Amino acid sequence: MRFLLIEDNADLALSVTERLQLDGHAVDWAGDLKQANQCIQSMNYDLILLDIMLPDGSGRDFLNTQRSTNGTTPVIVMTAQNSVSDRVSLLDSGADDYVTKPFDFAELEARCRAVLRRRGGSAQNIIRFGGMEFDPLAATLYINDEVRPLRNRELRLLEILLSSKERILSKAHLVDRLFSYSEDPSENAIEVYVGRLRKKLEGCSAQIETVRGVGYRIRSE
Repeated sequence: MRFLLIEDNADLALSVTERLQLDGHAVDWAGDLKQANQCIQSMNYDLILLDIMLPDGSGRDFLNTQRSTNGTTPVIVMTAQNSVSDRVSLLDSGADDYVTKPFDFAELEARCRAVLRRRGGSAQNIIRFGGMEFDPLAATLYINDEVRPLRNRELRLLEILLSSKERILSKAHLVDRLFSYSEDPSENAIEVYVGRLRKKLEGCSAQIETVRGVGYRIRSE
């Protein structure tokens, strides 16, 4: 998944970015609202992590603008404001969740997972498709009762494909979803990860189909 982190504290931003990247997510960091708006205009994100107190304005204004312009990307607010009225106000403004600073990284990760599950219309962790069971939290694939561990990028690629079942996703789209601005992968990297994931899917009816000249999609035969 691709996240946008809007946070002016460089040390905290680095720590959050490194933690989320360990989970296989691509993270773009914006230190102020100007940078955040530039990112939003050029990229689609699966989740936004938003600080409230920023050098050039309030994160509330950013959130209000997103919702008033029909922006539907989930937003988790990271705030030091911990009164009930502040939290209620943020949720009423369109935040999907919040975490109070200082926070534990495990809690932040759990809230990210919960918000993404809700966005996908599921309250469960296990995804079943084509004779397989996929647990993204445990980074594990089950086929014919056999456990097949997944590496981070394999995990995120499978998540992306399963979130768009039967739809063709271009290599460029997959690069955007898997890698951040700070990385410079070629589209050939996608071929490598698709190849690895295909091997992990052997033995079930779910297959990653190559649509020549267009991209990839996951289907169940």
